[in-house]
Amino acid sequence: MGTIITLTTDFGLADAYAGVLKGVILRINPEVQIVDICHSIKPQNVREAAFVLSTAYQYFPTGTIHVVVVDPGVGTNRLPVILKTPAMYFVAPDNGVLSYILDSFSSQAVPSSERVTLGPDLKAYALISRDYWLKPVSNTFHGRDIFAPIAARLSLGMPASSLGQKIDTLSAFSIPHPEEKDGVIRGQVLHVDSFGNLITNIRSERLSGKGQSVTIVVGEHRVRGLVRTYAEGEGLMALAGSSGYLEVSLKNRDAANFLRAQAGDEIKVEFAG
Repeated sequence: MGTIITLTTDFGLADAYAGVLKGVILRINPEVQIVDICHSIKPQNVREAAFVLSTAYQYFPTGTIHVVVVDPGVGTNRLPVILKTPAMYFVAPDNGVLSYILDSFSSQAVPSSERVTLGPDLKAYALISRDYWLKPVSNTFHGRDIFAPIAARLSLGMPASSLGQKIDTLSAFSIPHPEEKDGVIRGQVLHVDSFGNLITNIRSERLSGKGQSVTIVVGEHRVRGLVRTYAEGEGLMALAGSSGYLEVSLKNRDAANFLRAQAGDEIKVEFAG
């Protein structure tokens, strides 16, 4: 079958964990295509995994199955789940790692530290039946023993309703959205990529056509105007990144290290006049 399964984990590549997930999947469905989105999520960083997934999943074909294993609560009473959207499946722990997906289908902001009631376009299933898990199940490696075999069976055409029990809510954290007041947009850094670029929560279309009339403030540093490319600017620069958000970059260097900035730090955009 031509189904695609993607993997997003905090396993890194120094150990066998990521490879073992692929082995389990391929043993059940040797014809599936496996794509690595990222195995370099910082250990146990659910928010980073949620953001990275949100920048990638929509570029995959309809029917893709996205497996996310960033799971500091592995072995506890948190549930393993399937989330089914109109186009794709997500197999993950119910720990907030699907928050951006839920937010994209919600007309209201996701409340902080609460369970979200699913809208009509979403269906979720708790993986409480052990029939399709590997045995024995490790208390520390549900990626191998639960998420991988469930994803493989989805790829073979098994309906999600046969693999889990339908539930109406999922855990989510509140996605930070920028606020605009008195000519100033106040946002924050969502993610620092491997180049050290600061990816903010300010959508780049909000600055479309503003050009040199904006100033981006990061801590005590001010970046005047926007550039089009990383090569165009000198020193600190601001530009519309490929993920659709405003980015702050440092030419040929690590902006986060230079600015001593991290996810959660405030970013301001000031408009001339």
